[in-house]
Parts: sequence; structure tokens; C-alpha cells
Amino acid sequence: MSSDTAAVTEPTPEKTDTNDDDKKVNWLAEIRGLALMLLAVFAFHSFVAKPFYIPSESMLPNMLVGDRLVVSKYPYGWNWSSVSFHLAPRGDWRVAGATPEYGDIVIPVHPERDEDYIKRVVGRPGDRFAVSNGQIILNGKPVPQEAEPPLDLPVDANSTCMGFYDPSFLVTNDAGEQVCRVPVYRETMPNGASYLIIDHMNQPLDDFPEITIPEGHVFVMGDNRDHSADSRELDSSRGLLGPVPLENIGGRAEFITFSLDGTTTLNPVTWFTSLREGRAWTTLRPSKPSEEAQ
Repeated sequence: MSSDTAAVTEPTPEKTDTNDDDKKVNWLAEIRGLALMLLAVFAFHSFVAKPFYIPSESMLPNMLVGDRLVVSKYPYGWNWSSVSFHLAPRGDWRVAGATPEYGDIVIPVHPERDEDYIKRVVGRPGDRFAVSNGQIILNGKPVPQEAEPPLDLPVDANSTCMGFYDPSFLVTNDAGEQVCRVPVYRETMPNGASYLIIDHMNQPLDDFPEITIPEGHVFVMGDNRDHSADSRELDSSRGLLGPVPLENIGGRAEFITFSLDGTTTLNPVTWFTSLREGRAWTTLRPSKPSEEAQ
């Protein structure tokens, strides 16, 4: 007996053609995007601002080892030393060039090596400049230095107080904390720029014979006067060999972003516990009478 009922067959779903090319990574586009991003970072670092790290005690008491800060690239225009990683060849060209003011903290590059320093401008083009017994003589007049109460600096892994070679600096404060108590002076430049310096011992760089700073140059010194390799130091292995050409000034220090005490490890907890209190967003611009009156 035959059946008049036809078998019902379920429709077979159509197979969707998969375009394998859609799943492939466009590596050319990825590399181009990465290159553009790196180029943008490089341009920002070279022409606008870049981070900077303080590795030495030459700018105590105003900057500590472990301070991280921002250096702006545009205040004095642009030159070969503005370019990040010193990728540009050396030259005396400058674009929109300007001269640093007294008291500015700048980033000079060593005249012979691609090494960044950080120092303060204490002499400008055309100045007659000398140092006598640790005091700057500018155009025949001593730059005022007024003694202030000793300043307590932190003692930690990045700041041991041993660099002063004077154990009497290491004391315990009223809170029972060990600190580095240093003698400080307030130095005030002709434009009113004022800042603290440390000068605690007699040493060869306390005296520098008078020179006339050439046009297109500035004289720079560290705030920790007895422990700074700067324009006073004519030994190329340590110092800046006299006045610094303006084309060797790579930027101006603006403010501290954060500061680490030297105990940072791979443990994420230490990324926070090693932060020094009260350092973040500290300005590095010298104080002036008009600013103090505000």
C-alpha cells in the first residue's frame, strides 16, 4: 500500500560566506597609527613640554633627588637642544629665541656631551660676572644674600644628608624625626627674583674671576653652591665650561609633579607609600616682590 504523504524536508540554512579578509588585522594601518602617535608624543616633548627627573643634589634645597617635574620647551624659543633625545645635530640656530631671566631654572646641555643639566640663571649676556667668597658680584655689585633660619630637609633613601660631609647636619627634630638641617641664604637678583641657596663650606668654586658674559650666553649655577658642577667649573669632565650658549638651553623648569623617596619597588603599594608629601605641584619659578604682595 503506497502512501500519498510526501516527506517534508526541513530547509537547509544557507551558509554565510565569511570574508576572511575582514578578520585579518590591517597591520599597515596599525603601524601607521602607532607611528603617528609616537610622532605626536615626540613633537609634544620637543616643542611644548617634557617630564624631567632630578638625579643629583646640586639644586638643593629647592629640588630633591627623586623630584619629577615639567620642563616647558617654548619660553626661549626652539633650537637643537629642544629636540627630545638630542636627535637634532648641534648648531647655533634658534627659532623665536628669547633670553632667560635672572633666577630662571633652565636645562643646559653640556657643551661636549649630550647630557642634560639643571641649573639657575645668575648672569645674562653682557653682564660682568664674578664670584667672591661664595657671593656673586654682578656688574661690580654684590648680589644680596640674607641668612635665613636653617631648613629641615627629609632624610630618606634618596636624600641621605651624607653629601654635605658634615655629620652635624643630621639631627632629630621636635617631632622625633631624623632630618637634614642645612644653613640657607636668600639670594635676590637685580630683577627681584628670590630663592634659597645653600653655602656651607669654603671650596675652590667660591671664587671665580670676573668675566664679561658673551652675547648669546648665560651663566648658570646650582643652588647647592658647594656641590654643583656648573658654569664655574672649567673641567669638562664635571662642569659646563663657563657661560652656556643660548642654543644649548633646552627649556625652563616649571613645577614639580610628584616626588619619590627612593623606596619604590615593583610592589604597587610602594608606588603610593614612596610619594613624598607636600611636593606635588610646587612651582619652580623664583618668587618676586610683585608676586609676594598678591
